[in-house]
Amino acid sequence: MVRKEELTYKSRDRQTMLHAVRWIPEDKPVAILQIIHGMQEFIDRYEEFANFLAEKGILVMGNDHLGHGGSVTAGKGTYGFFCKDDPATVLVRDAHRLKKMTQEEYPGVPVFILGHSFGSFVAREYITRYGTGINGAIIQGTAAMPSGTVKSLSTLVSVLQVIFGTKYRSEMINNMAFKGYLKKIPDHKTKFDWLSHNEESVNKYVADPRCNFVFTLNGFKTMAELLTRIQDVDRMEDIPKNLPILVTGGAEDPVGNYGEALSKLYDIYKNKLEIKDVELKIYDGMRHELQQEIGREKVYEDQYAWIMRVLKSGTAN
Repeated sequence: MVRKEELTYKSRDRQTMLHAVRWIPEDKPVAILQIIHGMQEFIDRYEEFANFLAEKGILVMGNDHLGHGGSVTAGKGTYGFFCKDDPATVLVRDAHRLKKMTQEEYPGVPVFILGHSFGSFVAREYITRYGTGINGAIIQGTAAMPSGTVKSLSTLVSVLQVIFGTKYRSEMINNMAFKGYLKKIPDHKTKFDWLSHNEESVNKYVADPRCNFVFTLNGFKTMAELLTRIQDVDRMEDIPKNLPILVTGGAEDPVGNYGEALSKLYDIYKNKLEIKDVELKIYDGMRHELQQEIGREKVYEDQYAWIMRVLKSGTAN
């Protein structure tokens, strides 16, 4: 039987209490998977996937980012606002703190991370900082953006912050970020149909105030900063060469430019950085949220198999 445990711990912003969840197997876990969720969502959206893995002996955990889910309630925060000082670093350190806390309770158990979408930006930065301390990373639903575009976005957001403040929600910036995601879905029923083919999941997302909100300027500035960091190939050289990495996403995902961004990242990891164990898995007929998509059971099985393969191969750190 899987045991669900909720906890709070202090963010590295030194003032906010974060909400976190662990799904704990009945017996000693064979591995730990830490999920780093995406923007405008929360960790409990991964419960079905977490239960699937926990029933197979893998402890699954994750925290709600600053400005997200239960961390807004627990920390009395604002949806889509991270923190004042260096949020791009704080998010990575928050994930690392939960990882260390859990490792203290389960010493010697191998740890993997899975970063989805915006969470993949955090995960990609994480493996440049703390990659030697984990056994593998799944980079899911990630994106790429030309450096000039990122710089322009960051500059525009900075100007708007001076005028309106860091907690201002700009529909203009929001439209710039998401306006193109529906261009290949002409018969869409909601503005979030690009998330998945699963209408039930999309409708729940639309109806949930923990998801259907606009990022603050602080949120978009943080996203631009993370993109700047993770697309710097010199920084990427700090990723351990023996860290197993799975790059994955949907072939119909506009965030990853319909697989192109995933293929390019795979090529950088495999050929430019010469990381020894890198896999690329792109799912035909799937959009952005693999754990919510129709046919997600295949994703569950594949990611479980990848973790077990890494454990058995002995290629992990």
